[in-house]
Amino acid sequence: MAAPPKVVGFGETGLDYFYDHSPRDVQQEQFRAHLRAAHLAGLPVVVHTRDAEDDTLTILDEEMGKGAFTGLVHCFSGSMEMAERAVDMGLYISFSGIVTFKKAESLRGVAAQIPLDRLLVETDAPYLAPVPHRGQRNEPAFTAHTATVLAEVRGISPAALAEATTANFYRLFTRVPRSS
Repeated sequence: MAAPPKVVGFGETGLDYFYDHSPRDVQQEQFRAHLRAAHLAGLPVVVHTRDAEDDTLTILDEEMGKGAFTGLVHCFSGSMEMAERAVDMGLYISFSGIVTFKKAESLRGVAAQIPLDRLLVETDAPYLAPVPHRGQRNEPAFTAHTATVLAEVRGISPAALAEATTANFYRLFTRVPRSS
């Protein structure tokens, strides 16, 4: 099922303990299955984690031990420890509009420390629109606001951030042809 060239990755998959809409053991079992499938297919996995950092890291560690795979922790809003451990596993960290929110100072601190070659920007559309569009339906064009904040906290130009995150995207999603 992963053979068609339009299939560029697995996910979004992971653990969400915030709402507890499904039993945690079932979430963990399905997350492991997706990680194994991504590994077998040689494709990256998009990891979701909410209120489940410890279990997410444990499962990622255990599944990486069975065979390395790559991917990203999407819509990152976690701790520095989570970011460091994910990066150490070879994963990328993707930031959404949350990083622009007034009360996201600690998240901006994490974003400032992620290695530039492991950083991505995303919408998480239709949710989490960045300031100045907070509360609106999120759109891909709004990633420019997120990228501007990321560039500021890192002390680089928005153009340099765009160049790095674009290169990171193509390095992660190898099946996506480069646009000319």
